[in-house]
Amino acid sequence: MLKLIKFLKKSSIALLIVIVLLVIQAYTDLALPSYTSDIVNVGIVKSGIDSGVPAVIRKTELDRMTLLMTEDEKQAILPHYTLINTSDLSQKELTEYEKKYPLISSEELYKWDGKDKELLSDNLIFPSTLLLFFESEEESSVQMQSKIYDSFPPGMIQEGTTIFDILPMLPEESRTQMIAGIREQLSKMPDMIIEQSAIAYVKAEYDAIGVNVHKMQTEYILTVGAKMIGLAFLGMLATILVSLLSSRIAAKMGRDLRKDVFQKVLSFSHKEMDQFSTASLITRSTNDIQNIQNMLVMLIRIVVYSPILAIGGIIKVLNTNTSMSWILILGVGALFLLIGLLMVIAMPKFKLIPKLTDRINLVTREILTGLPVIRAFSTVEHEEKRFDKANTDLTKNNLFVNRTMTIMMPAIMLIMNLIVVLIIWVGADKIDVGTMQLGDMIAFISYAMQIIISFLMLSLLSIMLPRASVSAARVDELLSTKISIQDPVEEAALNDKIKGVLEFRDVSFRYPNAEEDVLSNISFIAKPGQTTAIIGSTGSGKSTLINLIPRFYDATQGTILIDGTDITKIKQHKLREKLGFVPQKGVLFSGTIESNIKFGNPDIADEFMKKAARIAQAEEFINTKPEGYEASISEGGTNVSGGQKQRLSIARAIARNPEIYIFDDSFSALDYKTDAALRKTLKSELSDSTVIIVAQRISTIMNAEQILVLNDGRIVGKGTHKELLKNCEVYQQIAASQLSKEELAYE
Repeated sequence: MLKLIKFLKKSSIALLIVIVLLVIQAYTDLALPSYTSDIVNVGIVKSGIDSGVPAVIRKTELDRMTLLMTEDEKQAILPHYTLINTSDLSQKELTEYEKKYPLISSEELYKWDGKDKELLSDNLIFPSTLLLFFESEEESSVQMQSKIYDSFPPGMIQEGTTIFDILPMLPEESRTQMIAGIREQLSKMPDMIIEQSAIAYVKAEYDAIGVNVHKMQTEYILTVGAKMIGLAFLGMLATILVSLLSSRIAAKMGRDLRKDVFQKVLSFSHKEMDQFSTASLITRSTNDIQNIQNMLVMLIRIVVYSPILAIGGIIKVLNTNTSMSWILILGVGALFLLIGLLMVIAMPKFKLIPKLTDRINLVTREILTGLPVIRAFSTVEHEEKRFDKANTDLTKNNLFVNRTMTIMMPAIMLIMNLIVVLIIWVGADKIDVGTMQLGDMIAFISYAMQIIISFLMLSLLSIMLPRASVSAARVDELLSTKISIQDPVEEAALNDKIKGVLEFRDVSFRYPNAEEDVLSNISFIAKPGQTTAIIGSTGSGKSTLINLIPRFYDATQGTILIDGTDITKIKQHKLREKLGFVPQKGVLFSGTIESNIKFGNPDIADEFMKKAARIAQAEEFINTKPEGYEASISEGGTNVSGGQKQRLSIARAIARNPEIYIFDDSFSALDYKTDAALRKTLKSELSDSTVIIVAQRISTIMNAEQILVLNDGRIVGKGTHKELLKNCEVYQQIAASQLSKEELAYE
């Protein structure tokens, strides 16, 4: 898979943008639970008051609070509060002041300067809690105040006397000791309860002053809610852009892969084509690349997003409440156990899918290609069973994988729901004892789900990755296949004085992994203006010899020369421009008759195209078609006969106007009359070209200037028809099997 990452270099800028967008998306996802917690903890529970630092406080209250402060607290707090002098206010400011603080008439207020919020919050928490405690009418507060009153001499405490009337009368040392003892008792309480007490004091003070706490609460909730909506829209936009860009990146990579695979296959020689079946090449170019493309979309999103989400979620959880982190470890562990179990079960089946897909493609292609033969031999039922077996094997494999994966989602949802229940159960107990707030528990649940989902995505990636890795390995195997036939680094200069001379010098050839040579010590020269014919029994090596000329294979030993230059020192494109090759099996392409004849040379004039058709004896049947040369040719030329297909293939080679014509048994589908007319026309029209004909019929080659007789990969006869009848036993046997006694006697 890593080898294919190089195709992402072209999309490096888009990838960088995607990473930035994923960071933004992760940030928004991680920020939202915090805001939810703030709405619950501050907006609802604390009435929108986010700290124990009052923005304004009555002078009497500040004086009382000062009695409960230590010297350090006084130095930290008092400089930040300034007395509001109403006499310095304008009429408009005074009206606004009275509207804002309606319950204050003549009492003076101190205003906070807004600085050092955290410092003030830490120093005000105990004084404000003590003040709230002494001002409350709860039984514990009343009992403590009674104990303090009892410590004074009888008659000193008058009716209506409060604790704040007594505290100034106490010696500094006594007051400090008493307050220190009360603080020690308060310090044993959970920090959260003390903090909530400080908030409760601020709320009570605001109510006493006449501050609209309800409006403050509403504004806080609306403000935080607006931030959440903004973040949600930002996250949504980032998600949409990530999906769009990752899809484009993956599609671009898929396009480049298909292009490279196609170009690679086009550069394959027959040796490489033998390594891969046609069905496998099709599957690798389609299904396998599609698997890589789909995986890449997930890879881009998950590899960056999940770690950010998981790490960020863990940090947030640790900041929220570390005492429940064991629940996350339990949940993630259960998740990995489930995924691991499913991987062990399903992974072997995942790896089988490409092979089974290759198999069904192979069977389908064979059946569709050989449909006439199947019908002719009445083996339709057998082929149906063969296809049904391949189809059933693939279906069973896919069903097993899908059923296994179907179990996964309900099991994962069960684990996630159990984790939520466990968090609520443990969290409820902590809320009850005051060590946790409701909003924190809600945020903890959200972060827990985000962490589990991020690990889940990584786990699912580990399941999907092997399947894509198999596909990537198959594609990479294709792309990394070494081409056996390469162009020379430095091309040799061709001899302009020689045109169309083909020479074999002691050429031998052996197929890869074969034990013996197919051709041995082949030597001959084919010259312009002459026809060189090759004949021999089936399997004698005729087509193999022909395939060496355009370098479909390279000779194992010996040298093949064109115009005096070794063909391995000529670039393949330039070499094949010199050749007009007509294969044994006529191959046509979907289009028109014209497009097929002009296939090798699209720029030729229509007159030359028609001349090529006339030489190939194709003009007669072309003119019978209403559309003429514009008549359509279906895929593979299935709408023309075998003889017509061969004549169009010959016309295509002639239209290229090469120096050397190679006909690999290209007249086999022609009747004798057409065969004779074609040979006669070729003789007259291609008199300056080198013609090489591979044939099975002696009548096709008997007028050739040079006939090569092959037997078991060796030349056992060379000469004219008459010469070979006299001195070549193999040729005599072939002639005896094809010619009558009268024809042989005449010869």
